Amino acid sequence: MSCYEIEALRLGLMNVLGTEDDHARQHAEKELEGHMTGPIEALASAETLAAIERHLDAALVDLEADIAQTDEDAPEYDYMRGRLVAVRDAERAVGRITTQGEDVLSGLGEAHDVLHEAFPVDE
Repeated sequence: MSCYEIEALRLGLMNVLGTEDDHARQHAEKELEGHMTGPIEALASAETLAAIERHLDAALVDLEADIAQTDEDAPEYDYMRGRLVAVRDAERAVGRITTQGEDVLSGLGEAHDVLHEAFPVDE
């Protein structure tokens, strides 16, 4: 069994961050062989944090549905529940990245405004 959502998220984040770690990318792609459909494929191909958040949410919905359809006595049930916890944690981490990025952007705007207040530009 594999953590398809986590591997797809890794690929999406590599896209967004411009990470060029071929070994990590090849490993994630190998883990996802045969599972690159729906939200997993979209998540792996995401190029923005907003797209990552949207597709990760859809992948979570699918995972929750799979868990709901799995018998609690099935050998994979506990693993699937653990996967759900890990993916929810990853979802919160992505939310923090987005919030921090927005804070940096806002701070840069404020810095720009302060510079223009301190050093007015005649137009």
